[in-house]
Amino acid sequence: MSLHHITWRATASGLADETVVADALAWLMDDTEAVEIERTTSYHGSEIHMVEAKTTRKKPALQCFARLGHENLQTLMEQVEDRLDESHTLHMRLDFNALMNGQVRLSTSDQGPTVKGHTKIQVFPGQEGLSEARLTIEAAMALADQDGN
Repeated sequence: MSLHHITWRATASGLADETVVADALAWLMDDTEAVEIERTTSYHGSEIHMVEAKTTRKKPALQCFARLGHENLQTLMEQVEDRLDESHTLHMRLDFNALMNGQVRLSTSDQGPTVKGHTKIQVFPGQEGLSEARLTIEAAMALADQDGN
């Protein structure tokens, strides 16, 4: 019951302050070093900023996952079969605007701008991915409860 990594990606338009997005992801990761900003242009030529936060260390990945909070983790637990792919990667989206305000709220792509996230569940031979995902979510919920999230 562990995570290989956790990754969050957000897009900020050229008019937005990409440092606010980077700060929000750094807060979620609890690590400013984990955030990178790539400046590029969209298909139509306007400037955009791709902001990514990632850790491949197991303990920080689980702590970041726990920062989603008990309620969001409970929702993930209920939807784990739909969110877990064949490579044992759990996919999720956070409400972009809520995160910019310091709130973590699960979202769907049709509810406005989102921050895309995914985490790889550690599964060894002989283990079943879905049950390992459930155990990992339970561990994150326990950590969230301990931290008051």
